[in-house]
Amino acid sequence: MDKKNRFRKQFIVLIVLVLAAFSICSAVVIYVDPFFHYHAPLKGFPYVVDNQLSQNPGMAKNMEYEGCIIGSSMTVNFDTDDFKELLNVNTIKLSYSGAYPKDDYNILSIVFDKDTYARKNGDVKAVFFAMDIPTMTADIKTTKYPLPEYLYDKNYLNDVKYLLNKDVLLQYIMRPMIQGQGSDLSEIYASWWTPDYYNIQWVMHNYDEPEYVEKETAADAFLPQTKENLEVNILPFVENNPDTQFYFFFPPYSILYWHNVMQENTFEATFNQYSYVADRLLEYDNVHLFYFQTMPEILDLNNYADYSHYKPDINRFMVECFKDGSYEIHSSEEMKSELGKMRDMIAAFDFDELINKEW
Repeated sequence: MDKKNRFRKQFIVLIVLVLAAFSICSAVVIYVDPFFHYHAPLKGFPYVVDNQLSQNPGMAKNMEYEGCIIGSSMTVNFDTDDFKELLNVNTIKLSYSGAYPKDDYNILSIVFDKDTYARKNGDVKAVFFAMDIPTMTADIKTTKYPLPEYLYDKNYLNDVKYLLNKDVLLQYIMRPMIQGQGSDLSEIYASWWTPDYYNIQWVMHNYDEPEYVEKETAADAFLPQTKENLEVNILPFVENNPDTQFYFFFPPYSILYWHNVMQENTFEATFNQYSYVADRLLEYDNVHLFYFQTMPEILDLNNYADYSHYKPDINRFMVECFKDGSYEIHSSEEMKSELGKMRDMIAAFDFDELINKEW
């Protein structure tokens, strides 16, 4: 055999080996499917779930659930076992840290897609939705982080980015197989803060006070963008799914959050946002609205790890409220009353002592 034919044969063998390796890798990824892109989890495999951007769409498509938790890091410390115990709803957590309304839209579009395995196995009874007012001025088409679009669209041709992904194979298939330990799906995405981090010393030591803004933001400045986000990214799901109960809640940020608002001189604009969003949501019979910001716990920074993130005990308490109706708002008048209480709590709090103390 001459040298030219020998090189040709070796090249063909190399190509075959490379294609075989790619095929084996793809087959393993499809079979295990650690991002649940093609099918439900295999029984007994120790799946690691720690990647919101990549794993949420697959869970929304291929898990069996009748309720879902939607929203920012304000939702990550929910334990879905609490929803099963207290509300008898099999719930899945689909949080996105720092979620913008477009992030909520993207995942809810999958949740309510009738062609998915999840929806063919049952309807959505309930959506538990953290309504973060600060994000409602985001652009309606902007997500917090760039998405791996190949995991969100229905184009299987671009799935090569998943099938031939080194991190998927090593970190989400090989590593859990070797370690033999996966994630507890009831507690996925929970914050890394241990109980020791929930204390006023930690909060204030790490607090970065915003610079004071001299010019006050107009009282109605935030409403146009808030209105657009509601009408484009959120309300269509409420309107198109009247048999689904939507539990919207304003998360209980600490009192320190309101110091930020005052420093940024957006006080009246922010209160108007809360009123406007509440009025719009309360138009729907399938909406339950909760305002948790007047909880006495917000005054004690020992319940927080920073100015907004609260300890898991508060997440459990909110689920109890979803059950018994505590802190639920039924009308615009009730919302006005709660916002009045919020103003009183802010006015009575000694921010100067808190901010000026050596921590």
